[in-house]
Amino acid sequence: MIRLEQILTPSRCQVNALGGSKKRVLEQIAALIVSDCPQLDEDTLYENLIARERLGSTGFGDGIAIPHCRMEGCSTPISALLQLETAVDFDAIDGEPVDLFFVLLVPDDATDQHLELLRQVAQLLNQPEVCEQLRSASSSQALYQAVINAQSLLEV
Repeated sequence: MIRLEQILTPSRCQVNALGGSKKRVLEQIAALIVSDCPQLDEDTLYENLIARERLGSTGFGDGIAIPHCRMEGCSTPISALLQLETAVDFDAIDGEPVDLFFVLLVPDDATDQHLELLRQVAQLLNQPEVCEQLRSASSSQALYQAVINAQSLLEV
């Protein structure tokens, strides 16, 4: 089973990111990932994230969204995590603004892997104490470490 620490890096974690709008957050996500994964195309990634949002918002409530998409040129799953300075309207199912974005990119043909990773992220973010740690993280490294610590607790 693939684990989140295999697909998330401290350089793809960002605290106090500027929000603004749904579109702006997705642009930031694309830029953050491509800065660490230059083999990917930023515009294509952004368009794929927007296309997925058109199918239905990935905001699932309690200030959390899991933007995800398949990505041509992505050979292994990639993740990123943004904690916003100010929550934005993301059309979440509960109507609440979103300040935590856990992003998943998977290769075009990785259906089972995609579903397993979504399950892991949802399980992680379904714990209020984990979300509180993510929201209070003061650095990218602390944000990353909160995910790693929480995942290891889930496996006990």
